[in-house]
Amino acid sequence: MNPDRRYFLKTTAGAVLASNLVIRRSAVSANDVIRAAVVGVRGRGGNHISSLERLDGVEVVALCDVDENVLNEQAGRFKEKYGRDVKKYVDYRELLKDPGIDVVSIATPNHWHSIMGIWACQAGKDAYIEKPLSHNLLEGRKLVEAARKYNRVVQHGTQIRSSKAVREAIQMLREGVIGEVYYAKGICYKWRDTIGVKPPSDVPQGVHYDLWLGPAPERPFTENRFHYNWHWHWDYGNGDIGNQGVHQLDVARWGLGVGLPSVAQSLGGHFMFQDDQETPNTLVSTFKYPEENKMMVFEVRHWITNPELGGEPGGVVGNLFLGSKGIMIMPSYTSYQVFLGRKLEPGPSGSEGGDHFQNFIDCVRSRKVDQLNADVEEGHLSSALAHLANTAYRVERTLKFDPVNEKIIGDPEAEQILNDQDRKYRAPFSLPETV
Repeated sequence: MNPDRRYFLKTTAGAVLASNLVIRRSAVSANDVIRAAVVGVRGRGGNHISSLERLDGVEVVALCDVDENVLNEQAGRFKEKYGRDVKKYVDYRELLKDPGIDVVSIATPNHWHSIMGIWACQAGKDAYIEKPLSHNLLEGRKLVEAARKYNRVVQHGTQIRSSKAVREAIQMLREGVIGEVYYAKGICYKWRDTIGVKPPSDVPQGVHYDLWLGPAPERPFTENRFHYNWHWHWDYGNGDIGNQGVHQLDVARWGLGVGLPSVAQSLGGHFMFQDDQETPNTLVSTFKYPEENKMMVFEVRHWITNPELGGEPGGVVGNLFLGSKGIMIMPSYTSYQVFLGRKLEPGPSGSEGGDHFQNFIDCVRSRKVDQLNADVEEGHLSSALAHLANTAYRVERTLKFDPVNEKIIGDPEAEQILNDQDRKYRAPFSLPETV
């Protein structure tokens, strides 16, 4: 079977089937108020709160965070802005017992994403889950299985998929605006200063550190493992390719019309700084699709860099597509520009955003999973690219990969890293069974 067709059937037909099997008695009617809870409210979670509150027929009724200082601050801010009290939870498991909550919106550290998503599905709640969908490949697949088994609507936080301009651009690629598309590049050039060195210290008052660690190994508390800097530690984050990069990996894969690759390689390092960061701050990753005769490149840079894609020196985030008749650039989350022929004459362009949370809520009401702009399966595949890249970087080898069975071929060490098999999920935060 043609690989592109196989990928289409796997994602689209599976999603349609799931939408037809939804348990209607658990659906929210068109006239009901959808009651939402936001989990992890310090950083990105604040955007989740405002994005849900601005939607008609949606009310945020609960907040959850393991840092009571942050939780109380956000609850007070919410009361001041919206004139309502919200329920406050420290333990996500208690929140899931609340029958007054229909959907959860998860913006926690990465190592919690899939487990919280699976638990939400098992509790009969739909979920919006920040990128990356998973902390390792196995978790992501299990979350897809849970969403299908329990007939849940699960949207991945790759919000570029809801940009009207980018959706238009992808359709143009499908229609051949730049001819045969054979190459895609994702770029993540962001200023990332040193995080320094922080020794172990006492857990701050009000922080439930054991709940924050959850499934991760037990380690002493340090400031550099906590707020935001957890991104740069393998136990909790996935580096910048798994932080910012999943957005651009997703667009690159979407534009090429592919799933998972057959070959992956990745080289880089942690340059300039001597600090607590474990993940690379500079990385070049390549993915090859031999059957489709296409390739994808992703690059992370952390400091002074050239202004590619028309961006400013030092900071560029976006995508580039190469075709037989021209190129397409996407220099932002909401715009594209085509250049045609050897002289790169300007072609079609567009700039318009969209509302990813609105798309999620619309599908919660309709139960039409196939209308999600970033269904859980898409989130899994794009997050898996980041996991493959990080694995290839860590073993310093080119990886042969079976995209159908989602297994690395002939490299047990790499397979172990890809699925984080060295980590024993701490009880009671085990990875749930989904099949």
